[in-house]
Amino acid sequence: MIIRNVRILGAEPADIRVEDGAIAEIGPGLAGDDTLDGAGAIALPGLVDLHTHLREPGREDAETVQTGTQSAARGGYTAVHAMANTSPVADTAGVVEQVWRLGREFAHCDVHPVGAVTVGLEGRQLAELGAMADSAARVRVFSDDGRCVDDAVLMRRALEYVKAFDGVIAQHAQEPRLTAGAQMNEGVISGRLGLTGWPAVAEEAIIARDCLLAAHVGSRLHVCHVSTAGSVEILRWAKSKGWNVTAEVTPHHLLLTDDLVEESPVGAYNPIYKVNPPLRTRADVEALRAALADGTIDIVATDHAPHPVEDKETEWSAAAMGMVGLETALSVVQEAMVETGLLDWAGVAQRMSVVPARIGRLAGQGQPLEVGAPANITLYDPSVRTKVDPSAFASKSRNTPYEGMTLPGRVVATFLRGRPTVLEGKLV
Repeated sequence: MIIRNVRILGAEPADIRVEDGAIAEIGPGLAGDDTLDGAGAIALPGLVDLHTHLREPGREDAETVQTGTQSAARGGYTAVHAMANTSPVADTAGVVEQVWRLGREFAHCDVHPVGAVTVGLEGRQLAELGAMADSAARVRVFSDDGRCVDDAVLMRRALEYVKAFDGVIAQHAQEPRLTAGAQMNEGVISGRLGLTGWPAVAEEAIIARDCLLAAHVGSRLHVCHVSTAGSVEILRWAKSKGWNVTAEVTPHHLLLTDDLVEESPVGAYNPIYKVNPPLRTRADVEALRAALADGTIDIVATDHAPHPVEDKETEWSAAAMGMVGLETALSVVQEAMVETGLLDWAGVAQRMSVVPARIGRLAGQGQPLEVGAPANITLYDPSVRTKVDPSAFASKSRNTPYEGMTLPGRVVATFLRGRPTVLEGKLV
């Protein structure tokens, strides 16, 4: 296939020849019969998500490997990391291999299971880290996401253990004793609404501790869904020391603020805005954007968290935390980072493809679009603006905070090793 008239990372138009799953040639006016007109779309290396909840096994009412990866392909992703808080928990070689095999059988993108750090996510004893690393799934990322590994001794042991196979511990930074019963960001709005506040220091204290632990043992730490300006400063300090610490921010923490809980188009107390960590202030959003731009925060990760209707459309205190995000991520990043001049398209490729693949140790993903590289390609049209309609999502769940919002851009096509998974915005 020849993909015609595309702008690699926003550069001048060129053609891309794809043969045997790889990029065979790049240049103007390439000859061939099987062609696709890119119509000037931006070509990016296939996106890689380090933080996706696929829910299978156990919560197939919310999402499955098949529907979750269809959603990912629609969003321009060619690889996702499936988090471990399934039922049963992905804390053994058997469960991670089950998810990996489901990915190979049904997925529209590569699926890389994330292994739990502790048995049952209970924070009491280490899970089978070595066995999961040696399994067919070749797990390299471990996380109790949804819960924090709050025991410092256990966290140290986990960091030491994964050094043997170049693994990384991805920490959900939340001191549980500071967030007992917490419902939203602690501040003026939480006080006015009568909701228990979720203080920024609950995140920041764990990040500071774990940066010190990672430096002490010489291991790799990744911080999930950073949400506060204080966390940014701690990460900036840790990186200035040369410590092996990386971090992610979600699209929703780059765009949305806690005032939506009080005043939004759908009224106050709407659980669509209930997420962990909570939406923060405008000052936090600005700090997160600046940190992503300057590299203090390394990547964008969706934290795609699907929930069935009955788990979200209920009173605030009982509602599940989380938002779907795979199909809107690139549009939100364009809105928050590109249209504000903070990132160009090469920067987007780094933070949504190249670096997440590097952190996850994925061979064949996140590689520059050049001759010889695997043909994992996302074609994106940034010129259109579309009203978000969750009924059109490929995901099983519809819990998006962007319903009815007009966002820029559209994924035109996604190629996984040269095979189209999405064409003209539709699943293949």
